[in-house]
Amino acid sequence: MQKTNRILDVNHNNRADPVSDLVSIHGGHSGEFCNHAQGSLEDIIKAYVKKGFSWVGITEHMPPVNDNFLYQDEKDAGLDAKKMYRLFARYFLTCRKLQKKYAPLIKIYAGFETETYTGSEQFIQKLINTFRPDYIVGSIHHVNDIPIDYTIDLYEDAAYLLGSIDALYCEYFDRQYEMIKRLKPSVIGHFDLIRIFDQDYRLRLKKDVIQKRIRRNLECIKKFNLILDFNVRSFSKGGSEPYISESILLQALELKIAVVPGDDSHSVETVGLNIEKGIKILKETGFDTKWKNPAT
Repeated sequence: MQKTNRILDVNHNNRADPVSDLVSIHGGHSGEFCNHAQGSLEDIIKAYVKKGFSWVGITEHMPPVNDNFLYQDEKDAGLDAKKMYRLFARYFLTCRKLQKKYAPLIKIYAGFETETYTGSEQFIQKLINTFRPDYIVGSIHHVNDIPIDYTIDLYEDAAYLLGSIDALYCEYFDRQYEMIKRLKPSVIGHFDLIRIFDQDYRLRLKKDVIQKRIRRNLECIKKFNLILDFNVRSFSKGGSEPYISESILLQALELKIAVVPGDDSHSVETVGLNIEKGIKILKETGFDTKWKNPAT
């Protein structure tokens, strides 16, 4: 234990900003339990320890309600909804064991990330009752049951069916609002993910019909005292700012909503990637970096 403590001391002392704890409220996807991630969950937790994180939320994706919501890479891997449910059950068993094993070194929260599509609400409640997560991350990856962050073709299909990109944004934020009201998840994941394939998103987010929905959702988040995930994974995918974007971030500050960084890591190599960059943005914007606990 003495050797490990010395290692942790070195890691903390080498950090650019020793005042703000390194945390990730939305992280820890692993190849062991997620088809589009890499590495074992234990190796990813070891990476968080090595980098001096105070705590991390492990938030693996929930399994699909049925085979209709399998992604193509999951189908190609020979997976189906039943197999993914069993994998999810194994994830929670493994995460709880690692939570205890590494308790002297790091606080681990065992959670999961939700989906929002037909039948998901009832299924999420079943997962909560069965696995008793420390918290959940409420996310939107679908609009009208079409994935909007998987490929640009699917994104455009979703917009075409609604009539325009503006309408897609409106529908996304309406679905998000209903999800927030019904689930009241401790954390709202990548709030403005809808901008993922839209180069004009900065202007679009300010359009009155869209801005009204954004403000409504933020006020709902404030009402329920929830946390916004400041998701820095967008940097590693070529984005110029995290989810959430600056115009929304400033509104969150005005409303005094807690915003906490998340690395959304999907491998050992991406553990903590750009997290200090995100913390710097939050500090310079004026946010309190005494991070709110997602499990309270």
